[in-house]
Amino acid sequence: MELIRRLHLMREAVRKARAEGKKIAFVPTMGALHDGHLALVRRARELGDIVVVSIFVNPEQFGPDEDYDTYPRDLARDTDLCVEEHVDFIFAPDPKEMYPDGFRTYVEVEGLSSILEGASRPGFFRGVCTAVLKLLSVVNPHFAFFGQKDMQQAVIVQTMVRDLNLNVEIVLCPTVRDDDGVALSSRNVRLNVSERVSAMALRRALERGRVLIEDQGVSSVEEVETKVRDVLGADESIKIDYFAVVDPVSLERPETIGGEVLLLLAVWIGQTRLIDNISACPEPPDEAE
Repeated sequence: MELIRRLHLMREAVRKARAEGKKIAFVPTMGALHDGHLALVRRARELGDIVVVSIFVNPEQFGPDEDYDTYPRDLARDTDLCVEEHVDFIFAPDPKEMYPDGFRTYVEVEGLSSILEGASRPGFFRGVCTAVLKLLSVVNPHFAFFGQKDMQQAVIVQTMVRDLNLNVEIVLCPTVRDDDGVALSSRNVRLNVSERVSAMALRRALERGRVLIEDQGVSSVEEVETKVRDVLGADESIKIDYFAVVDPVSLERPETIGGEVLLLLAVWIGQTRLIDNISACPEPPDEAE
């Protein structure tokens, strides 16, 4: 495995691999790798001949009062994990490599970037899209892998790739959870014991919404929202940022639930902000009826 920090060296390594007819599989991360990231790496190994993992804590997606400076970083540990997973290249550029003096070009997917996470974190998706586009332009992969835990981000990246005619296939992989149902996240390490127990309510709340839609045939968005919020509200340590029932493509709130929807939420537990989501689809009507 090779660790590369300079953009031109990463481009040259990929150019050589492509010239040899090899498929490039790319997993963009911000490091602090966990089993969720490693699941993406394993899927990448299945589809690609060369696996590239980027480790880049992107300053452009953090607001002025967010946790850029304290975001967990451990390149040595991440490198060891990548070696174990037979990653070919780690691309870990310095922020000044990605955003040199005079940088002033940004990418934004209008509409989708200003709702939900975008409403709570203005400028977040502009930073994400700009970094992802730059990474894709350097790594030039055939496949890029994203987790469904960050589903709004995945939808936005897919839209950007389509709208800009980028020659890469975006592969979505299922959310990976701990045995207690909590979605894996680099920020989970900040939860103390009691906060970790509270975090289990996120999956219970989402499952409550799914059961309402799939098993009980509830089509009222308002009813689902109310009952999911009730589950979260039962724990006083949870502060709800948002919970939403949305169309999986447009991310718009439907008038009624008649097909597949996404249930997305963000909460604060102590000083830690967590997000999660699941999909739900009502049973189709019995054709014999």
